[in-house]
Amino acid sequence: MEDARRHYLDLIRGDGAELSPALARAFGTVPREIFVPDGFLSRDGRRVLPADPEFLPTVYSNDVLVTKISDGRPVSSSSQPSLMAIMIEALDPRPGMRILEIGAGTGYNAALLAAMGAMVTTVDVQPDVADRARSALARAGASGVRVETADGYTAAFAGDPERYDRIIVTVGVAGVSPHWLDRLEPGGRIIVPVEHSGTHPVLDVRTDGAATVVCPAGFMSAAGPLTARHRRSHPEPVLGMTGLTETRPPCWRPELATLAYRNLWYAAGAWHHRVTQAALPDRQQSCLVVLDDSGESGAVVLADGAILASGAERDRYTAIGAALAGRWDALGRPPMSAWDVELVLTGPLWTPYRWTVRR
Repeated sequence: MEDARRHYLDLIRGDGAELSPALARAFGTVPREIFVPDGFLSRDGRRVLPADPEFLPTVYSNDVLVTKISDGRPVSSSSQPSLMAIMIEALDPRPGMRILEIGAGTGYNAALLAAMGAMVTTVDVQPDVADRARSALARAGASGVRVETADGYTAAFAGDPERYDRIIVTVGVAGVSPHWLDRLEPGGRIIVPVEHSGTHPVLDVRTDGAATVVCPAGFMSAAGPLTARHRRSHPEPVLGMTGLTETRPPCWRPELATLAYRNLWYAAGAWHHRVTQAALPDRQQSCLVVLDDSGESGAVVLADGAILASGAERDRYTAIGAALAGRWDALGRPPMSAWDVELVLTGPLWTPYRWTVRR
């Protein structure tokens, strides 16, 4: 196991996550397998059980472990470790801090925070998920963690300590609950994946409503008011588009690496409200698309700058896609971490409404 966990740390760092000594110790000592006692679903949909030979190698890989499916959709998991690491480092937890976690999942993330000396309250709206997280934390001997069944929007429960130094959200949301901001100590922060062009980039939100972008991400969506639509909402991701033809040839050699493509995607979503995610049948990775008003056609901008388009307005949307890509390129291809985001109260949530690139 020592070799497996050492390799585990290497995998996490290899995906771009920087590990402080405290977080490296947490990942190296908290046993992730205890948090998936009933196994998990592999990428091909098969359940992997603790007795299976691939169980431990997969547990100590840099991969998400899906633990619950509802109506064919994942609704609970242990997140990708490198993403967990990036979010925890952005949270900047310190020993003795009170941290509220929205979305208990397996309990593993809370255990990591507790191993770093934080006092953690984690809530989940699903009673069975909260129960399993509570049991796993007890088996792991994690102290300083309280698990409650509560709606994530209010995160209210009996005996709530009310004020927190930090809040971390592990489900995709449409914006920031005002209840979270009300319960944050001065100088605190919220690390939260907020919907943007069909994905959930992670934001670092401060008590004054200003935010910066931490990293790209894709999360399972929350339920209830946390996913309320608003006038700046991007279209929902589309599962497939038909009739696509190349309307602009490739213009970038080499093509954009995955992270750079995500940077373009973020910028396009900041500049145009019809940008979202499309899954194309002949491509493994999802793609940036600018949808027309029908929601079924539009223009797909690929990582090499080529554009595929469909629909009656394919020429118009090809021009929009090309303009968005050209604007990002002309700005020097800013990373999403260069964006400042301002939030405004829209209905039940504080949602992004203005984006500025830091020069």
